[in-house]
Amino acid sequence: QVRLVETGGGWVQTGNSLLLSCATSGLTFSRHSMAWFRRAPGKDREFVAVIMWDGSTTYYAESVKGRFTISRDNTNNTMYMRMNALKPEDTAVYYCAASSAVVVDSREEFYTYWGQGTQVTVAS
Repeated sequence: QVRLVETGGGWVQTGNSLLLSCATSGLTFSRHSMAWFRRAPGKDREFVAVIMWDGSTTYYAESVKGRFTISRDNTNNTMYMRMNALKPEDTAVYYCAASSAVVVDSREEFYTYWGQGTQVTVAS
């Protein structure tokens, strides 16, 4: 059974940082591209960042470029996202997702496995 579990969310003030983690089990982590998505209150889920299976390629949404950094540890089957300079508009539930394809993609339908999400709240 494949499991993706996000941790690290919380409440922070504007300008602060958080580190999200996505621990996986039941899949060959090193053969999956991994991504972060988020859903803000009243909005559709949107792409945030993706990292290729070997970590060689990353891609970010324009809204987070330069502030967020996605990374992965294939030894520990875990993906991370460091979020710096957080803004109130970053408030959302953050989801990790996994795809067995060998390319990076920002479309939700590209991803097979999803976590339950972790809440990030940024106060102004």
